This record gives sequence, C-alpha cells and structure tokens, in this order.
Amino acid sequence: MGKIALVFPGQGAQSVGMGKDVYDSCPEARQLFERADETLGFSLSSLIFEGPEDELKITYHTQPALLVTSLALYEVFKKKGIAADYTAGHSLGEYSALTVSGVLAFEDAVATVRKRGEFMEQAVPGGQGAMAAVLGADRDRLSGLCESITRSVGIVELANVNCPGQIVVSGSREGVQAVIEQGKEAGAKRVIPLEVSGPFHSSLMKPAAEKLSGVLADLAMKPAEVPVVANVTARPVTDPERIRALLVEQVYSPVLWEDTIRWLIGEGVDTFVEIGSGTVLSGLVKKIDRQVRAVSLNRLEAIEQFAG
Repeated sequence: MGKIALVFPGQGAQSVGMGKDVYDSCPEARQLFERADETLGFSLSSLIFEGPEDELKITYHTQPALLVTSLALYEVFKKKGIAADYTAGHSLGEYSALTVSGVLAFEDAVATVRKRGEFMEQAVPGGQGAMAAVLGADRDRLSGLCESITRSVGIVELANVNCPGQIVVSGSREGVQAVIEQGKEAGAKRVIPLEVSGPFHSSLMKPAAEKLSGVLADLAMKPAEVPVVANVTARPVTDPERIRALLVEQVYSPVLWEDTIRWLIGEGVDTFVEIGSGTVLSGLVKKIDRQVRAVSLNRLEAIEQFAG
C-alpha cells in the first residue's frame, strides 16, 4: 500500500453553500462553524452558506471561509480512521494543513488567516498590482522573461508553479501587462489576466508579510504530528520555529505546488486526497502525474464513498 497525502485548497476554490451538508449532518463539523463565528465576532457561516458571493470573494472573508470548510470536511473524514503520511496546502491551504497536523489550534488558525487576508488586501493600493495565468510556457524561460521585464518595465515574478504548462505570475500592473504582451517569447500559448485584489505571492506583498510576522510571533505552535510540505521549499517541515519563518516568506514567495507534488510522489505517495471546496488541486495532481490517484472530498457523499 502506498502513502497518502492530504491536500487543502486555497483562494479561488470558494463557492456559496460549501460545507453546508456536513454542517447539517455532523455535530463536530457544525461546532467548527459555530466556533469560527464566535472567534471572528460575526456570522461567517451564514456568509458561507448564503452569500452574497461578492462578499465571500473578499480576501479576508475568503481565507477563513475556506479554512473552516476544509476543517469541517476533515472532521467527517477523520472519523473514517484513514491515516495520512503527509499534508500540504496551496497558499492559504497551508494553514488548513498545519491545523490538521496539530501545529495550530483551530481558533488561532481562523483568527490568523482573517488577519492575513486583511494584510494582503492592504499591502498594495487597488489597481497597482495584478496577476495572470500563463499557459504552455517553459518555466525557466518564463522566469528569465520576468527578470528582464522587472528590470525594464516593472516588477513581475512567478507566483504559483501549479503544474507543467500552468504558471501564475504576479507583480505590478505594468509588469504583468508586459508578460501578457511578450509571453509567446517564453513559449506561452495563452496568458489570462486573473480577477484578484492584489499581486499575491510577489515581493510587493512584503508589507503584508511584515505585519503577519508580528501576529505569528505571538502564536502558539506545536511540532507537526504529520509532516507538512511547505509551499516555499516543497520540503517537509515539523519544527514550529521553521514553520513560523516559512509562513512569513510564503506571503511574498512562489507557491511551488508542482515541486511539492513531485517530491511527495518521490517519497512513495500514490493517493492524494483533496479536502475542501472545489476540485482544483486534484486536477493539478493529475496534470503532474497521471499514474497517481487524486480524489476531491468536497462534500459528505464523496467522503462516504472514499472511505467505503
């Protein structure tokens, strides 16, 4: 039997109504939504279940909403007694992974990602930053193109290395626009501007990282019971101080998702279980390696089927 990795989605996976079925049917899951509402001092759960969608899409709402939904689904999964060998999460999803691995207490995770969302929202004035998905480009050539554009036009950097042929760039509006115009030089078939509120995972996010650093410094963290593969290094971490430092770096560094999945496969992981809203990560895993099993447990029924 091969190894199992649990993976947790990040921003962009949210949808109104996510997690409602486990809220209705599992007391432990319901309790998490209620504890989140209490921690934040407003009804996050009614925003998740009823919307409106444009409110849910605001970064500082999206981040706790996705975290709580992933952890509520995990409560149901946990009862099935399936042990994981590793956890990992895409950007915000890393906080879900850290909570599941026993590093962060639930309330602390909820409060921290809410602040993380606020800091990211405030870091760059509206309209000054941008992100775009680059499809079909060669990673090294795209990296080189970004470096030359950064020197001549404006900052633009690799933000998410998702899977072969799908890389997201982030930075100044001018820098990202130049990649949209010159992407073909790196072999890009298409470059699609993303609807985001800021240049996430670029060096322009350093002001947010600094503020987050202050919050994380005071946060109680325990050693990980299950190794968490970090976005910044694509290697496992268990030590709280190292985790703290990497979470600060993560805000302005690329998410090395493809490298993370390849490392896990190299360690003998053959089953990837995505726990949370949507199907983004299992889709990426399949694009990285068709031989491994990737499942999305985004509702109660899917968890029952998987465990059965």
